[in-house]
Amino acid sequence: MKDGVRALGVAESYRGDADRGRQSTLAGAVVRADRVCDGLAYGSCRVGGADGTDAVIDLIDGLDRPDARYVLLGAVAPAWYNLLALSRIQAAIEWPVIAVTFEASDGLEAGLRDAFSGPELEARLATYRALPDRRELSVDGETVYVRQVGLEPAEADDVVRAFTPVGGRPEPIRVAKMAARAADSYARSFE
Repeated sequence: MKDGVRALGVAESYRGDADRGRQSTLAGAVVRADRVCDGLAYGSCRVGGADGTDAVIDLIDGLDRPDARYVLLGAVAPAWYNLLALSRIQAAIEWPVIAVTFEASDGLEAGLRDAFSGPELEARLATYRALPDRRELSVDGETVYVRQVGLEPAEADDVVRAFTPVGGRPEPIRVAKMAARAADSYARSFE
């Protein structure tokens, strides 16, 4: 991959318990394949809410970076099960979307059933079940878990590897996570 190819990483941060309705900080980081951070943007979504997909789309639109070619998401259920609809994000921005997570899991259905009921549960289950299948990928001796929309699995694997200089965390997600934590920490200092 050429050094100047850019990907936008999106990650979130919130401190404390999963206080429903509280705001979680979203950060977007544009990072080039040569590891240069080329832009940051911020947004928010509600902890335990259902506004995560719209918040991610708004963050990307607000950043206004048509030179980025991929979106790398650091979660599919940020902010305590605020599930992201990957296909909706991809359709809205017209870039390939790759979700990369870092822990083995039996899935989210049991946790969703413990946390929600009624229409809230049904809406989350529908979003969760519509996600592409999650698959393992070895990157620099680490195992990550990938879902992709808008590109083939082999191409998604190449993108994840190209943006991962060491370890298993793609640089756009790593930088976005650091930015989200810093912004969240700063905001909390005023509470």
